[in-house]
Amino acid sequence: MMKVAIAASEVAPFAKCGGLGDVIGSLPKALAEMGCDVRIFMPKYSLIDDEKYDLHYESSVGEMHIRVGSQIRIVHVLKTFLPGSTVEVYMIDCPHYFYRPFMYTNDRDEHERFILFCKAVIETMQRLQWIPDIVHSNDWQTALIPAFIKDNYSWDTMFDRTASLISIHNLAYQGRFSPDVRFITESRGDWYYPGGPYEFYDSFCFLKAGIAMSEKISTVSETYAQEIQTPDYGEGMQVLLRERSGDLVGILNGIDDVIWNPATDKHIFANFTAETLEKKEINKEKLLQRTNIKYKKGKPLIGMISRMVDQKGFDLMAQVLDQLINLDAQWIILGSGEDEYEQMAAAMEKSAPDKIWSYIGFSNELAHQIEAGADIFLMPSRFEPCGLNQMYSLKYGTVPVVRRTGGLADTVKDWDQWKWDHNSEEGNGFVFDHATGEAMLATIWRCLHVYYNHPDVWKKLQMNGMKQDFSWKVSAEKYIELYKWSIEKRRSI
Repeated sequence: MMKVAIAASEVAPFAKCGGLGDVIGSLPKALAEMGCDVRIFMPKYSLIDDEKYDLHYESSVGEMHIRVGSQIRIVHVLKTFLPGSTVEVYMIDCPHYFYRPFMYTNDRDEHERFILFCKAVIETMQRLQWIPDIVHSNDWQTALIPAFIKDNYSWDTMFDRTASLISIHNLAYQGRFSPDVRFITESRGDWYYPGGPYEFYDSFCFLKAGIAMSEKISTVSETYAQEIQTPDYGEGMQVLLRERSGDLVGILNGIDDVIWNPATDKHIFANFTAETLEKKEINKEKLLQRTNIKYKKGKPLIGMISRMVDQKGFDLMAQVLDQLINLDAQWIILGSGEDEYEQMAAAMEKSAPDKIWSYIGFSNELAHQIEAGADIFLMPSRFEPCGLNQMYSLKYGTVPVVRRTGGLADTVKDWDQWKWDHNSEEGNGFVFDHATGEAMLATIWRCLHVYYNHPDVWKKLQMNGMKQDFSWKVSAEKYIELYKWSIEKRRSI
């Protein structure tokens, strides 16, 4: 039985800020079902409800005294299980660092918070005397674990055969801090030098340390694994990643097909399958009743669920805003983000309240209802490491319009009117290449043309999407192979 330790700064449903939380809330279940002994390590944030998740003190770990720089912090460990599974979850409980209003902060000690966390994960395993075959770290917050295993804790032969994998969920977040942070980590001084394992553009970089010290590196889609080796997407790390290209693997995230399943979804108005696709229209009508938009049979509804930032393509929308408003379509937009784009969404609604409705904020229930009720899902991201909403959309028979980047390129296959035939399994959406408002708008026009004029093609696009398997079982199998490669490399040294 392969022993897998997964460390992450967020895990759904306990504490989630983005897609990382969804991944770590789902992947371990699939790994456990395939025979792995999986244990999750995460911070105990104050926002986590102890009673709801039946957290209890892990007496076999006891009280740990962990040094961060010149300070000794008291740490305990709370234990529970990932809901719906037998996967053990260990929460690192240090109120000084983790009892704050938000999971991530701009506080001056942000580096200290995750230095402590990384050390505490290792020391928890030491006290449990549980020796993992591999430690799977995720993003910069846990990237020091592979470095600490080979540096600060190299004295402990317990980890001599333990491999490390670092997963990059978004390369834009790197954990870069002042060079002086190397003293707080108590890491080897001779590993911090220009171009060295810990140094990145005159900063101490957590993510670079993780990349340098892990046997293998993964990211969340095959296309993104290629993109981050280029100057356009590499965030300055493209040379380092090209040097490690033989160890860099892209594995597409899965989706929880228990939660995101139109046949059983408890949040939507009418459950449906590919065989009862006509019930999707009920969801559209009921969804529009929540808004100020009048339901009109045969009128397409465009949905968006997104952070309102440049990365998600809201600047592209701003370039052609008047044309978007004047499209022969209805809109529902759910999300929040930069003030400029929140105001843009509100302005769209104000200019055409009979066909555009926006909800600034987030509602899980509404997100499910948009996926079930919309005809079209717009996701014009400038870059998208994986993306989940396009996969939800395909599962719910909602045809996506996306830019060809990252996970969007790997999951949405463009309908080509010149090559497509009624037996084709290829097309499931509409894709544009250039990050411009004009390219996006032209692709929406192309999509609307098919919707209005070729209903048989439209239904085939829906069916093609609904047939795809985005379950975590597919991704988990690939992770197990990657774990094996990592272990082999570690033990061959």
